[in-house]
Amino acid sequence: MSMNDPLGDMLTRIRNAQMRKRPKVSTPASNLRQRVLDVLVEEGYVHGYTRIDNKNGLKEFEIELKYTNGQPAIREISRVSTPGRRVYKPVRDLRAVANGLGVSILSTPKGVMPDWRAREENVGGEILCNVF
Repeated sequence: MSMNDPLGDMLTRIRNAQMRKRPKVSTPASNLRQRVLDVLVEEGYVHGYTRIDNKNGLKEFEIELKYTNGQPAIREISRVSTPGRRVYKPVRDLRAVANGLGVSILSTPKGVMPDWRAREENVGGEILCNVF
């Protein structure tokens, strides 16, 4: 199966699993997905993830979703930059998400990081997604 937007697919799987109150969701593994999941774990939006090697040679991530009082930790997760429309921002144009309650995940020359760290390190980049 051909997939045009692997990161968008992962975000949609997380969104759908949380709507159904699933404790875990799996997604195919890639380096970009792993970096984004690292940021989600660091920011406290998911409990963690494990890498699973299937018998047929495919690798997957099993993501442990986080809930508080029965409500998902991620209220909204949306893709900003898509394969057809890339969104790049310099550091001076990075704005807080949901008045500072959320986070933008950026791909910068120094790696994938949340927006607050990009402002600290004074780097801009491609805005991958917004989470709150």
